[in-house]
Amino acid sequence: MDTSLSLQELSLPSILPMLISALGGVYVLLLNVFKKTFSRNLNICLVLLCLGLDFVALFAPFSTTFSFSHLLEVDSISLLAQKLIVIASFLLMLLVWSKERFVEFQTPEFYGLYLFMVAGFQLMVSSDHLLLILLGLETASLSMCVLMALNHKDTGLEAGLKYFSMGVLASVFFSMGMMILYLLSGSLELSNMSFTENFSPALLCVFACVFLLGAIGFKVSLVPFHTWMPDIYEGNNPVFTAFISIVPKIAGLVVAWRVFSFFLATQIPFMQTLFYALVALTITLPNLLALLQKDAKRMMAYSSISHTGFALACVFSGNVDTMFVYWLLFLLTNVGAFALFWGVSSRADSTATRYDYPYARFNGLIKTQPLLALLGAIFMCSLAGIPPFSMFWGKVLILQNLLTQGNVFLCVVMVINSAIAAVYYLRLFVAMLFANPHPQEHLNGGYGVYSVLVAMALACVFSVFVLQNYAF
Repeated sequence: MDTSLSLQELSLPSILPMLISALGGVYVLLLNVFKKTFSRNLNICLVLLCLGLDFVALFAPFSTTFSFSHLLEVDSISLLAQKLIVIASFLLMLLVWSKERFVEFQTPEFYGLYLFMVAGFQLMVSSDHLLLILLGLETASLSMCVLMALNHKDTGLEAGLKYFSMGVLASVFFSMGMMILYLLSGSLELSNMSFTENFSPALLCVFACVFLLGAIGFKVSLVPFHTWMPDIYEGNNPVFTAFISIVPKIAGLVVAWRVFSFFLATQIPFMQTLFYALVALTITLPNLLALLQKDAKRMMAYSSISHTGFALACVFSGNVDTMFVYWLLFLLTNVGAFALFWGVSSRADSTATRYDYPYARFNGLIKTQPLLALLGAIFMCSLAGIPPFSMFWGKVLILQNLLTQGNVFLCVVMVINSAIAAVYYLRLFVAMLFANPHPQEHLNGGYGVYSVLVAMALACVFSVFVLQNYAF
């Protein structure tokens, strides 16, 4: 055996980023076990350090695209997805550095599990081997279930149980689809799959597609697999809700692109029609439901499902670059929007039995907290797709690419739904700027919260200059 070749095949730099997060999680857990007193600030610093090292490791030179006997795939898509995952995780951990102390962030287990969760999602996007994707999915999902239940609120425990139940169902669907593909091709690696002559692949391929569509649909909240999402949002604090709205969907969208690029390449009309219809439904149905919500956080849940539909349209059309640009802009805007929710949280929220964010809670924020209101107005305008803010340019890119391919119907669906979305986003805008003030005491703003708010607002306003090198 050639030793140098085997060492090159191992390609340790390919696993180094997620290894940093995983070992960092072990270190943080052990530190909290043997340390007599718990320090929130120390744990935050350690997590930020691990995430920073993780991000730096993603820029290391890689000698080969595949490593560990083709189990890991370190291509441009994998690296870009990992960078988005780490950036979002880093920004959201900064929000934990807030004025008020909430129970879930005073729990030592939170910080180690947070790093395990990040490592799991990184593993999920770093392979086209279905078994390794499932391993990353389970690592991240189990950590998320525990973190949801740590807030000791009734809704948090309910959210954890619901996510666990949906996660088990998604894993079963994924395993069934994986089994059928292995039956057809004798391989679990998407890039090496080729159908054998012993089977007529069409019908079995449709069954595999349906099972995998269900599994991935649960993770990215594709209609009709989206019903768990609003309850999960309602049951968690704004920081962890922001994580759920961004990071798992980055991983899910990458897996969706890898899996459905394979299925769409088979040119089976039923699968193309099914995926096309589900994308249109995912954009439209949650938008209509968002209009009916009285709680702003539930409204954000339905709106994020609709934004996922926009990203899935890029998956359907094969425009993976546009998908990443759109999700980066969504990341910047959504982190800022939930930082606003976190900023208006109070000491009472830390001891309440649930998290409630009715529209009335934001009334007259311009008079009581003018900076929060102005920054929040930027995020709502961006989510509504109003120029010149970030999400407007993301939607323009998607529409341009779809029109180039002749997908006029999907473009019409997107334009109509963007107009509908403006109604419920501007409803919160009006409440903050024009309604009578709502009493606010002991708000949760701090240096960490305001630094993230200001940074994300600037990114939303000046994103067009970042995108000027992108091919419009």
